[in-house]
Amino acid sequence: MSYFSLIYLGVFSLLISVLSFFNIIYAYYFNIYLSLDSYFYSLIISLIFGLLFIFKKKDNYKISIYHKILTVILGFFLLPFIISIPFYFSIYNISFLDSYFETVSGFTSTGFTIFENIKHLDQSLILWRSSSQWIGGLYFLSSIILLIDIFDNNLKKSLTNFITFDSTETLKQLTKILVLYSFLTLLIFLILKVSDLRTFDSFNLSMTLISSGGFLPFNNLSIVLNSNIKEVIFSLLMLISFFSIFLSYNLIFLKNRNLNFFQEDLYLLIYFISLILVFFSFLNFEYDLSLLFFSLSSSVSNIGFSLENSPKNLSFIFLILVIIGGSFFSTSSGIRFIKLYVLFKFSLNNLISHVKPKNVSINKQLFSEISFDKLIINKYFLSVVIFIISLLFLSSFLTFFGISFENSFKISVLTLMNTVNSTMYGVEDFDFQKLQFIIKYFLIIFMIIGRVELLTILIIMKKFLFKN
Repeated sequence: MSYFSLIYLGVFSLLISVLSFFNIIYAYYFNIYLSLDSYFYSLIISLIFGLLFIFKKKDNYKISIYHKILTVILGFFLLPFIISIPFYFSIYNISFLDSYFETVSGFTSTGFTIFENIKHLDQSLILWRSSSQWIGGLYFLSSIILLIDIFDNNLKKSLTNFITFDSTETLKQLTKILVLYSFLTLLIFLILKVSDLRTFDSFNLSMTLISSGGFLPFNNLSIVLNSNIKEVIFSLLMLISFFSIFLSYNLIFLKNRNLNFFQEDLYLLIYFISLILVFFSFLNFEYDLSLLFFSLSSSVSNIGFSLENSPKNLSFIFLILVIIGGSFFSTSSGIRFIKLYVLFKFSLNNLISHVKPKNVSINKQLFSEISFDKLIINKYFLSVVIFIISLLFLSSFLTFFGISFENSFKISVLTLMNTVNSTMYGVEDFDFQKLQFIIKYFLIIFMIIGRVELLTILIIMKKFLFKN
């Protein structure tokens, strides 16, 4: 592995050690000694890994895109291994596989859990579950910056005002992400606290919401959101992970503003407002506006939370919204709205060109001077095809092992889109703890695939399996 790769993983290992230290302090302060040793284990191991990686002798090897991909994928497997230590060494007799499953679910912001009753867990372990989501969301955003050349050069230009992503620029963007991510987490915490939620619940929920995760510090969200105004506030906070992490920075700090910096968020705003109008006009069967707004926000942000009276008859539509996803530079998953918009516009232009052969159509984004070339469109199309193939494979696999087709399809969508199973999708009673070990392994792999995208794995396969 290159020096850069080790530094990249080492920094996140040290962040895990910082979170372990805070958990130790929290456990000491509130006299929670039951699983205290497990956080010392994670602290020591993460420190060893972090220091070994960071102080490795520097080399002059130039990191390639293939090494970047391998670094990101390795991090999604290695870092959850360290985070799983407190689960495995806790007093709850959790097997290694279940500990790793819970950790990967948190780290990928999916939210599948092997725990039936969160009330039975001590507060330090609940806090650790939320921390796994927080650092996972940060790792995901950093990985987008690291692999941005693969996904979309146009988005890179819109982010950095046409600056080349050299090592200095990459470091600058990663630092900016850490600051913004921490600031937004604090902001969410303060808003929840002002909304009359407990400090402990507010802190855990802030780490969940910013990471687009699915872990709750309690069993039922409806107990906390006991008024319409709280539902609306919580819905707005869920949308933070729907829009770009750079939106607040661009709004506040950029002096020479232009639409290139806001175009994707502008599309998403129009898209979300359109959804609200359609749902409120035609699908508001219960006449509960705050509940419908909550369900929409939860689905488009890929968080997946639901309330007791969430509309179950719209589960398929909510699944479609989950598949579409949010901003490219957000912690949400999904195919991404911008990709589907570009593919739709490209398809429409091609249809028009057949009807009017002399008509010249340019695949240019609305409100922007940026146009998409054929290579970008091919990447977007391949992403959709890969998702369909992955969905068919995982659904067939789960069905083969005795899970009903409906549940297999829903769980497959939620796995690939890193969205928690809930009442809103009709799979809230799905028991992950009792699944066969081979199913858990496959879900772990596909939860990670949902974060790194299968496109990156295909690039690696092409590199090493189809050498000239």
